[in-house]
Amino acid sequence: MPKAIRIHTVGGPEVLRLEDLPVADPGPGEARVRHAAVGVNFVDIYHRTGLYPLPLPSGLGVEGAGRVEAVGPGVGGVKPGDRVAYMAGPGSYAEVRNVPADRLVKLPDDIPDRTAAGMLLRGLTVQALVRRTYAVKRGDVVLWHAAAGGVGLIAVQWLKALGATVIGTVGSDEKAARARAAGCDHVIVYSREDVVKRVKELTNGEGVPVVYDAVGKATFDASLDALRPLGMLVSFGNASGPVPPIEPALLGRKGSLFLTRPSVYHYVARREDLERGAAELFDLVRAGKVRIEIGGTWPLAEAAKAQEALEARATTGSVILLP
Repeated sequence: MPKAIRIHTVGGPEVLRLEDLPVADPGPGEARVRHAAVGVNFVDIYHRTGLYPLPLPSGLGVEGAGRVEAVGPGVGGVKPGDRVAYMAGPGSYAEVRNVPADRLVKLPDDIPDRTAAGMLLRGLTVQALVRRTYAVKRGDVVLWHAAAGGVGLIAVQWLKALGATVIGTVGSDEKAARARAAGCDHVIVYSREDVVKRVKELTNGEGVPVVYDAVGKATFDASLDALRPLGMLVSFGNASGPVPPIEPALLGRKGSLFLTRPSVYHYVARREDLERGAAELFDLVRAGKVRIEIGGTWPLAEAAKAQEALEARATTGSVILLP
């Protein structure tokens, strides 16, 4: 019987349980995918802890890559044998699962399964953030927090391909080296440097037009203060905890700032947007403009260890489970 990671209560990594989980034949509009690799993301931790509540018991994991084994009635876009990747509802921490077929994207032959499982959610997130939430243009100076993380390393490379100047923040010298290797023009080690002061020095006192912040509570105030008037804070994660409520008037006092909280799922809800975003991502990867770094792999049964490493910010690049 296929194995899957399940949770029956919220809590720490210890609540993850490897269980036998029967998989039914795919229903209308579904495809059954046997995973070759599964992506581990911060949203999985938010689900596990209850920050983003799920009906329990539940599977975990929203990203995977593998091969279609069977399709249900009405499915015409994929067929058994196709290599695919997806981002969908929780349940990818499994050997096999059924997925809505309209969430699957076919993989080019020259993109390996592990690469695909480590880049689709992160890559589509970056595509949405830098191409649509705030359309970065050549010459923009951008501040990106956690520049050596799984999303950050993809973002830095993508931003350089767009012609931006990238200021990245990291927590250690080792991560600073990784961020620079990805293309960061300036790296701030936030554990010993004043982020706002350095940003203002690097921009002649002006600040940046956009800050991308997946860290949350620990960086929110600095993100606002690093913006120039009319700048935009793109807050898209809670790695350090959720941001406390703020008064909208604060944005006015700090320079008529814009604040947005995007979710990639809204940006790819339409099939045509999913296909367009994935095609742009695949093209950049195949052209060598964006390299996907796999920062660590764990067996499916050790999903708790993978989450512990990610939660402790002990990883760089993408984290992968191997069923």
